[in-house]
Amino acid sequence: MKFKKIVGVDETLLNTAAIERLHELGEEVVMYHDFPSEEEEVIRRIGDADCLLVSFRTPVRKNVLDACPGLRYIGMCCTLYDPASCNVDVVEARKRGITVLGVKDYGDEGVVEYVVSELVRLLHGFGGVFWLDQSTELTGRKIGIIGLGKTGRMVADALRFLGADICYYSRTRKPDAEAVGMTYLSLDELLQQAEIVCTCLPRNNYLLGEREFNLLGNRKILVNTSVGPTFQAEALCHWLKACPNSFYLCDATGMGQLKDLLTPYANVLYTPYISGKSMQSVERLSKKAIANVETALAQL
Repeated sequence: MKFKKIVGVDETLLNTAAIERLHELGEEVVMYHDFPSEEEEVIRRIGDADCLLVSFRTPVRKNVLDACPGLRYIGMCCTLYDPASCNVDVVEARKRGITVLGVKDYGDEGVVEYVVSELVRLLHGFGGVFWLDQSTELTGRKIGIIGLGKTGRMVADALRFLGADICYYSRTRKPDAEAVGMTYLSLDELLQQAEIVCTCLPRNNYLLGEREFNLLGNRKILVNTSVGPTFQAEALCHWLKACPNSFYLCDATGMGQLKDLLTPYANVLYTPYISGKSMQSVERLSKKAIANVETALAQL
């Protein structure tokens, strides 16, 4: 059995081997390598496809599902952590009998390396910008991780290996993390006590507002590894203005749609690259996305 038509509606990052495999799994395969800006274009591209592949960037909402009744499978070439926060209306799709699968644990290693790299540059002034008045190591620095899922735990483990004192805030306590010396704090306590804060949250989780940034205070570093902001944009801007010795660090994924708003600030250190887009992560993503297509096809 094959899918009648497979459409990759945007840049899913699938590699050549994966696309070749798709041609074995579908009678027709159409792959796009840009990002449609209008819902009408999304609908046009999908057309009569029964298999849709999509990245985290393109919304696939009820209107799209209404217009594309032939869909039987939606493969999210990204993490499906929480259906409520996805760019795909997972709940509505599943109501219609459409199988929706996501890909887990493919870009975390690159994200961890990004966090370590950018913190080391800033703490030592390797990029010409110093956090403090002189070079300092990660050793002994109190670092708070907000969200101790897969990415958050990997970041915490890496920074702990380099000598940082790790505390964390999460919706649930993590006994295994506490067993190796990571301290659980409430969000308020973490913001007040940590010198460096790293948000590792699912998309559309906005935990930081004016109150939280007031607790965070000056001469702090905020690093965002999430897809899009984890804060109210206006509140972050107020913090950046009021606390010139503090810094906000993010890559292209973390920046989301806020580039024009945030990059004018001198204390925003923006890396215009997706840290989870290494050769290895693309390979992992491609293999897992294809495995999901094969699983979905076998169940039809």
